[in-house]
Amino acid sequence: MYKIFIRPLLFCFDPEKVHYFTFSLIRFLNKIPGFSGLFQALYEVKDARLEREVFGIKFKNPVGLAAGFDKDAKLYQELSNFGFGFIEIGTLTPVGQEGNPKKRLFRLKEDNAIINRMGFNNGGVKEAVERLKKNKGVLIGGNIGKNKVTPNEEAVKDYEICFEALFPHVDYFVVNVSSPNTPNLRELQDKKPLTELLQTLQDKNNAMPVTSDGVEKPKPILLKIAPDLTDEQLLDIIDIVNETKIAGVIATNTTISREGLHSENKSEMGGLSGKPLTKRSTEVIRFLSEKSNKSFPIIGVGGIHTAEDALEKLEAGASLVQLYTGFIYEGPQLIKDINKALLKK
Repeated sequence: MYKIFIRPLLFCFDPEKVHYFTFSLIRFLNKIPGFSGLFQALYEVKDARLEREVFGIKFKNPVGLAAGFDKDAKLYQELSNFGFGFIEIGTLTPVGQEGNPKKRLFRLKEDNAIINRMGFNNGGVKEAVERLKKNKGVLIGGNIGKNKVTPNEEAVKDYEICFEALFPHVDYFVVNVSSPNTPNLRELQDKKPLTELLQTLQDKNNAMPVTSDGVEKPKPILLKIAPDLTDEQLLDIIDIVNETKIAGVIATNTTISREGLHSENKSEMGGLSGKPLTKRSTEVIRFLSEKSNKSFPIIGVGGIHTAEDALEKLEAGASLVQLYTGFIYEGPQLIKDINKALLKK
């Protein structure tokens, strides 16, 4: 029904306006008695065989929602009713910011893709924390970044602020240094500044208070990387993960490549997501998994539009997968299809 009736209607309008309209609609429908249960009945697949324990966390299924969809933690509860095993919020920054000038979100229908140059638009970490305090059992990842006006030399402080504020309210962290839409951000992927950033956060993580029974409470920290890294840079990533002992990697963010595109908007600036990223993101997952001897978990994201796309990423070495553009193009049925396909294996 989504692809036949709903998507064609939504795709007639501006993508960013449709995004906020859809948010409002989902929130409204979930307030109507019975609708939350209806969505769960339609899309949720409950089966113990889908459970995964990754970096010390038990996921009810391996299909999550990637960061960028629910930036401000406004809809995570309602979105979980579509059958996601976990929801990643953000990217959040210490201070709220408008992001880049509009128009900044573009559909590439012929390519089943999206280009965005949003620029970490969000209300700031403190506002998100207030919403997360109302969480009723949704497994949450917190994706953190730096403010646009913060120079790279001071970026570590921004990540620390977000880390400390979110620590009691998320299950794992994602350090985003790979968005192409914040000036100079990707320079933080270089080996020296990235090692410093991750080590600082990991030291802070390990110094967090202990529980009443004396058990430490560090949270898994993951690094989200770009698909545009060279093999040499990916080998550096493996070294950094092993050196800093962070929990794992999310592969991959959006790409700046425009190879093989056909749509009218293909020349727009920003990060490209969707079907054109399927092959490259899987290549990165396989490279990291093989070259590291599977020494750390990988969350696979990028171009998952079918259950087969998800299975390929899991077979390439991913422990979990995330959807974003595929969720927009295919609808919530995709989550169910992936989980059903996993049960058939």
